[in-house]
Amino acid sequence: MTGRTRPKKRDVGVPRGPGGPPHLAIGRIIDRYMTSTKSTIAVLCLSLAGAASAQTYALRAARIFDSTTGKISAPGLVVVANGKIESVGGAVPAGAESIDLGDATLMPGFIDAHTHLTMDFNPDYNGAMLKGLQMTIAERSIRATVNARKTLMAGFTTVRDVGSSDFVDVGMRNAINSGIVPGPRMLVAVHALGATGGHCDDQDSFRYGIFGHETGVEEGVIDTPDDARRAVRFNIKYGADVIKTCASGGVLSPTDDVDVPQLSQAELNALVDEAHTLRRKTAAHAHGAEAAKRAIRAGIDSIEHGTFLDDEALRMMHDRGTFLVPTLTTRVGLKESKFPPAVEAKAEAAVNQQDALVRRAVALGVKIALGTDAAVFPHGENALEFTFMAADGLSNAQSLMAGTSAGAELLGLADKVGSLRAGSMADIVAVPGNPVDDIKVTQQVIFVMKGGVIYRNDRGSAGRMSAGSRN
Repeated sequence: MTGRTRPKKRDVGVPRGPGGPPHLAIGRIIDRYMTSTKSTIAVLCLSLAGAASAQTYALRAARIFDSTTGKISAPGLVVVANGKIESVGGAVPAGAESIDLGDATLMPGFIDAHTHLTMDFNPDYNGAMLKGLQMTIAERSIRATVNARKTLMAGFTTVRDVGSSDFVDVGMRNAINSGIVPGPRMLVAVHALGATGGHCDDQDSFRYGIFGHETGVEEGVIDTPDDARRAVRFNIKYGADVIKTCASGGVLSPTDDVDVPQLSQAELNALVDEAHTLRRKTAAHAHGAEAAKRAIRAGIDSIEHGTFLDDEALRMMHDRGTFLVPTLTTRVGLKESKFPPAVEAKAEAAVNQQDALVRRAVALGVKIALGTDAAVFPHGENALEFTFMAADGLSNAQSLMAGTSAGAELLGLADKVGSLRAGSMADIVAVPGNPVDDIKVTQQVIFVMKGGVIYRNDRGSAGRMSAGSRN
């Protein structure tokens, strides 16, 4: 909903959500890392991850979901070798380890295009600001690993993390990639970029001088086209995979109107041009129509939230192939939270517009990708977004595609993730029953594999398969 990046003000309490310990040794070892030496665990995790990704598996289930067509077929068989999908259906190679998930559906790993893994949900707005100022970067980093694990265990194997601070997101991404901690594959933004006093300015609402300096480019605050280019370069220098900007005001920011534009056309033009020149995709937090139109004209790749968009903005998105990431699950956290009156009014107005926005976007044929804004609600409950999208005019199959193949397209990873096909990375989840019939089963993930490594298996049987057996 908000894309609010306020890590120095927001609490980092432990979130709720699904994601018990995985059933393989790697999960059990990671569970014990708090009582073991860091160096020993790092070596063991890396060793196990490497061994697991090299294993050949034959994953069986009653069904399989094709995220490129939205169709279910039966039965389901995916062969995985060396961390990639070797085949879908067909013959099983000799020596493959069989995992039979029974009455379930094999699917690509889910993709959340809008998360904040380094922040946590806290319903106490003012208390969160104080706690955020008190918490050390080290503690926030360690607690963020819990969010990453909950997200992975909920079936989300790839995420786009769209705003952090202190490079905690970069550190998390690197630790996950190195096998030190379990978590989804992360594309990170470093700082979200916005105007002085705007939604992305972490010092707004605090008294002048309290931090000893004014926010600037190094903290994601820009006020000219040249600032925008420099901030993009700064973020990329220090590890950004994607560039996120706040084109409009936000719900949780206390000093702005939610739909007012906060960056000029020239600033957005410079920001997007620089990012695209440096081969990074872009995302714009934009609740208001005018802010979104400026971002769309600049060539932005996605509009986040889009709550108050008019039909002209939606038609522009359709014509240019701009994605909408509606973040509907924010209503869960907003409903539970205690806000100051001004913020409460913005939250209510935004939630009241969400459903109508998505229905109009669907009717106009706008591309939609799943994104949740997790941290505005508890991490690990990301799959609620599938259900909310399905209630707003997408079919169940379209909702599933928004969180798989469409998300991969938006992130520029369609050749690697988002579909079950030979050559793709072995990111595979399983849910009970048939998600095209009952979308809510996406909240009951029973199996999670990322890059050929099994992190969760709640019911599968395993055994060696003979050569030549077929689906």
